[in-house]
Amino acid sequence: MLNVHNLNYSSSRTLLFQRFSVIFMDVLFVYAVRECCKCIDGKKVGKELTEKPKFILSVLLLWNFGLLIVDHIHFQYNGFLFGLMLLSIARLFQKRHMEGAFLFAVLLHFKHIYLYVAPAYGVYLLRSYCFTANKPDGSIRWKSFSFVRVISLGLVVFLVSALSLGPFLALNQLPQVFSRLFPFKRGLCHAYWAPNFWALYNALDKVLSVIGLKLKFLDPNNIPKASMTSGLVQQFQHTVLPSVTPLATLICTLIAILPSIFCLWFKPQGPRGFLRCLTLCALSSFMFGWHVHEKAILLAILPMSLLSVGKAGDASIFLILTTTGHYSLFPLLFTAPELPIKILLMLLFTIYSISSLKTLFRRSFTLVAQAGVQWHDLS
Repeated sequence: MLNVHNLNYSSSRTLLFQRFSVIFMDVLFVYAVRECCKCIDGKKVGKELTEKPKFILSVLLLWNFGLLIVDHIHFQYNGFLFGLMLLSIARLFQKRHMEGAFLFAVLLHFKHIYLYVAPAYGVYLLRSYCFTANKPDGSIRWKSFSFVRVISLGLVVFLVSALSLGPFLALNQLPQVFSRLFPFKRGLCHAYWAPNFWALYNALDKVLSVIGLKLKFLDPNNIPKASMTSGLVQQFQHTVLPSVTPLATLICTLIAILPSIFCLWFKPQGPRGFLRCLTLCALSSFMFGWHVHEKAILLAILPMSLLSVGKAGDASIFLILTTTGHYSLFPLLFTAPELPIKILLMLLFTIYSISSLKTLFRRSFTLVAQAGVQWHDLS
């Protein structure tokens, strides 16, 4: 199974190992959900168990439609990875900052996609942990800056990085590692169904090229043959619009996350403010990042689940995000027998999300039926 030259190897024992290892590693995700539920404010407590915020949150996380199909049908270990992320979030809520930093450092070395939310972690830890006191107006009290805490955080990150990358450094293999971690030659989009800004950009370029061919403004021999609708990982050259470089996507992403980072630093709102910033960093990276995978939308959906049981406005945003985000994962399951399964699972999750959150906030707002959804809460 580990022989890299045996690319077509397949056996029933390998299949059993893979599937049971996914199930076993989900134990960490279940524990992380339990810890997150402890951090939820219990003021809105219903009479029935099913109406309590902690119960609703546990269902929204444990039975998340996107995570279920990506791990247990498409087959990956995202439950284990998201378990580490949720556990690190829970530790920050519990003011166990060193544990939270350690868990996120470990998570980052397991899968580098979590770089999307690294700015939120870095700024929050620096602002809330390294500065031990604030002025009455909430601004920074610079004299309270703790060098010891900064050194401690840096030491945690350094030790995890040394343990992870040390063997590759010793064997002079770091260039090989980084060339695979950041595949800039694979093209702007992972596949046509990842619904971000660049997918629309590519579609617009395609429409303009068709119009150009009809009006005979373009030479058919100069049209790139690569298709954005094949679902394959490949490079794509634009015909009419300027081709996008990795640096351009990085600049767009940084511009998009700057407002949330700014608010996290200058207008700190505690762990919930950090969670909002984390969600916005994930969404910004999903919308403008290079070669973004469809499943990256779960980086925003799962943290948003924690916010959804706290405020009515967050709940309405969560319903829009989770419905559109989960629907965008449908092409990952493309065979005919999987069609009724994914439709039924998503319907069950969506119906439960709407009904449970509507029950939780029935005195606060009318879900989705209102003409204007409360987008202002995103500020």
